[in-house]
Amino acid sequence: MRRDRAEDGQAAAELVAVAPILICVLLAVAQLAIAGYALWSAGDAARAGARAAHVGGDAERAALSALPLWLERGAQIETAGPVEVTVRAPAVLPGVPDIAVRAASALEVGEAAGG
Repeated sequence: MRRDRAEDGQAAAELVAVAPILICVLLAVAQLAIAGYALWSAGDAARAGARAAHVGGDAERAALSALPLWLERGAQIETAGPVEVTVRAPAVLPGVPDIAVRAASALEVGEAAGG
């Protein structure tokens, strides 16, 4: 079988063309995974805060302690009404702003105190 000289290096050229697309897809999937984990963690923190408020504890402290350290910095916790936790999921690409993610509990703090 004889190889055609015109096709020499075609695989390398195709790899150079496809590599940036694959890297972008990989970064997009990684960003979705980070944002999803941040949303999951914010929901856990909101539920922990609501449980603490229900038993008369400190809702804000309980919500903060339920967050991973990398999400705890910059987290905002609202305890008026349902416990709402807002965290910032870090961006994968430099120069891209962080993604704000918010989760709330179904139980309002006022309902817990009212008994």
